[in-house]
Amino acid sequence: MPNRNFDAAIRRSVVARHRAMGEEIRHFREDAGLSKAWLARAANVDAAFLGRIEEGLESPSLETYQRLAAVLGADLSVKLYPNTGPAIRDRLSAPMTEALLGILDARWRPYTEVAVRRPSRGWIDAALLDARARVILATEIQSELRRLEQLIRWHAAKAESMPSWGDWPRAGGELEISRLLIVRRTRATRAVASEFTGQLRVAYPAHPDDALAALATPQFPWPGPALVWAEVAGGTARLLPGR
Repeated sequence: MPNRNFDAAIRRSVVARHRAMGEEIRHFREDAGLSKAWLARAANVDAAFLGRIEEGLESPSLETYQRLAAVLGADLSVKLYPNTGPAIRDRLSAPMTEALLGILDARWRPYTEVAVRRPSRGWIDAALLDARARVILATEIQSELRRLEQLIRWHAAKAESMPSWGDWPRAGGELEISRLLIVRRTRATRAVASEFTGQLRVAYPAHPDDALAALATPQFPWPGPALVWAEVAGGTARLLPGR
């Protein structure tokens, strides 16, 4: 079954990118003091078509963009950049999220699937707000550790982007932003963690037991960025103490 929301989002993104490219072409052309007619002739592009490109009304090919860029003395760059994670959700994250929500003390207000937009764009699995302590946790929930260095970067980037979240003003703003990483404990993930212990300790220095105590009890302060292991079996999960 087609995902209409996904298709609509892709179309909006494509339109926005072509509009931005059209504006860049116009700016380059005007800065060089060139007319549309001259640029169209030099690039062997129809003049009316070029006009619509600059207005963001066309979706030209990469070849057309390359022709225009070459004449304007510009480089055309097309590259995939990692953002803050894929749109595909991890089926094992649901029980781990439930386990997290199940232990939270009443002082924590949870938000799930938090969208951030700038400077990095993506989704935070859960945001946990302690309004009294003025701290909010950007929480990532992972069943695998395939690219640890990328995960650490993404997590930090999404945490830094939390002020762009739509509910940030209602959350109170001016909050201390910290990070919580929950990882499914398997032989493979433990092997990765053992190999890169130093990097994980730098990124998540707080002890898991302190983090769990802060999440589950009213009096324990949040200790700072932490990694907590989870066990998943039979469709349910529980958070584990200890490193």
